[in-house]
Amino acid sequence: MSVSVSDEAPLRVAVLVGSVREGRLGPAVTEWFLGAAAGDAGLDLDVIDLAGIDLPMALPSFGGTPSPGAVAALRDISPRLADADAFVVVTPEYNHSFPASLKNFIDWHHAQWQAKPVGFVSYGGLGGGLRAVEQLRLVFAELHAMTVRDSVSLHGPWSGLGEDGTPRDTAVCTGALKGMLGQLTWWGRALRSARAERPYEG
Repeated sequence: MSVSVSDEAPLRVAVLVGSVREGRLGPAVTEWFLGAAAGDAGLDLDVIDLAGIDLPMALPSFGGTPSPGAVAALRDISPRLADADAFVVVTPEYNHSFPASLKNFIDWHHAQWQAKPVGFVSYGGLGGGLRAVEQLRLVFAELHAMTVRDSVSLHGPWSGLGEDGTPRDTAVCTGALKGMLGQLTWWGRALRSARAERPYEG
């Protein structure tokens, strides 16, 4: 059986830095993730930091036109999401959930998420951000995205991460990352081929 060009091309993965608060650890955790994933030649990683995106909290009415400010903010970002084959969300846990900035960003898009896999790298306290991830799974299911089972959770980042953002227990974290990326890659390639053969109409 011949292999299509789509199958051979690197998997385009948009990496979302979900926290925008002052003093956030998101960029450091993201840098660790990028370094750990850099050895996978099959991935093309595109970092989207929500702190650099000025999206209004008020969405337009159904069928309405976004404000000029929203249009400007989305002009570069929305096509990058549309071009992505998969997503990795880097998120903290705030008050048993994920940041409002991340939910707002997700809600500004719809078709861009559909029939694509989502993986998670979470951090925060004793739970390692797992409660944020569980709630995000519900959100992405509503958007017809497919979240992979395994995730990377960094527990107690204030003591569990070094000053450079590297997890102190790199063996465990890197092992979890390998598992998550393996699932993300499998689903990313499978769903990319499926979308090419028959556009998703969910």
